[in-house]
Amino acid sequence: MCGIASEVWVCAPDRERSAISHALTMRAPLRVRRAEPFWPLAMAWAVDGSPADCVKLALEELMPERPHVVVAGVNRGPNLGTDILYSGTVAAAAEGALAGIPAIAVSTASCDPSDYRQASEVGAALARLVASRGLPPGVVLNVNVPDNAELGRIVVTKMGIQRYSNIFERRVDPRGEVYYWMCGNPEAPMPGDDLDTDAVRSGAISVTPVKFDMTDHAAYDILSGWDIRI
Repeated sequence: MCGIASEVWVCAPDRERSAISHALTMRAPLRVRRAEPFWPLAMAWAVDGSPADCVKLALEELMPERPHVVVAGVNRGPNLGTDILYSGTVAAAAEGALAGIPAIAVSTASCDPSDYRQASEVGAALARLVASRGLPPGVVLNVNVPDNAELGRIVVTKMGIQRYSNIFERRVDPRGEVYYWMCGNPEAPMPGDDLDTDAVRSGAISVTPVKFDMTDHAAYDILSGWDIRI
C-alpha cells in the first residue's frame, strides 16, 4: 500500500503469497486488474505476481509520482525473527526502502487474528509518523501486532531467531508415491535482550528496524587483511 498525501494507492497480489520472500516474476507476464471493491475510495490494483512485484510495478508504472511512505500488509500471521527472510510482506516493504522511500511491514502476531483493525490502526499511526520524520536510508520497520494488544505498549526490538521442529510431514499418495508437506512447529524462542519474539510473547507491539545491507562489516575488516591469492 502506498500513500500520496491524503490519497491511498493499493497494489497487492491477487492470491495468497506467503513465504515467497523477495521473488520477482521474470519469465512470465504480469497481469494487472483494477480491484473494484476499493474504487473510488482508493486507487487499487490486483497483480498476479509477488508482493515485491506489486511494489516495483506501483512505483515504476502505476503511480504518477513517488509516495511519501510504503506500507506492506496487514499480513495474517507473525513475521518475527529469522522468519523475515522468507516473508513476502517484508520483501514488499524492502522494495520501497531500496527505492529510497520510508517503508513499513505490518503483520498480525496471530495466524488467526480476531480482526485486522488494531494492526491497521498501528500501521496507519506509524505511517503518519514515518512520513513526517523519515527513516534512515534502507531501513524497514517490521511491525508485529498481537491480538488484543495494548496500543500503548509499543517496544522497539531487535530481530530474534525463530526455529521449528518437525518441519516436514511425510505422506504417501493413493499410488504409493511419497510426498512431503512443509509445516513445522515453532520452538520456544531463544532468549535475549529486546528481541521481537519476546516482546510479542509478552503482548507488546514489536517494531524492529531492519536493513537489507547484509554485509558483515566486522568480517569485512578481517578479510580485508587477508592475503588472498588463487
